[in-house]
Amino acid sequence: MPPVPSRAAALDDELLRVHDALRADLRRLQDGVREPGRPLGVHCLAFCTALTRHHTGEDAGAFPALAARFPELRPLLEKMAEDHAVISGIVARIEEVAASGDPALAGELDGLAAIVESHFSFEERRIRAALDALDGSAVDLLGAQENSAL
Repeated sequence: MPPVPSRAAALDDELLRVHDALRADLRRLQDGVREPGRPLGVHCLAFCTALTRHHTGEDAGAFPALAARFPELRPLLEKMAEDHAVISGIVARIEEVAASGDPALAGELDGLAAIVESHFSFEERRIRAALDALDGSAVDLLGAQENSAL
């Protein structure tokens, strides 16, 4: 995966890159649950941290910047921030399940994958175009990181 540029790439492309990396990491986790003997607890925690970092970055960076530049997006951004809170609760549950070694982890990851995919797809359709009007780095605005969480 290429390094995250400060602003060399369009922010809409960066959002897609971040989402695609998180999608791939989540798929690897889901596959790992079905492979006995693979240590998933640490991988789950790394993924949960990366997902939380991304959503925290959007909540503190991109969403306020978009709301200031495009006031008509405020209701949409509030809805996406609410999604982040819901996803955060699911992530907390997954962290508990991963730490306990509970076999319910596979189901929890499948549920997270469905919700995250819906959220990412919605976000990509609704705000990607507006992102390029913003100044700032992908790290500050999107919680982007250079590498996959796993």
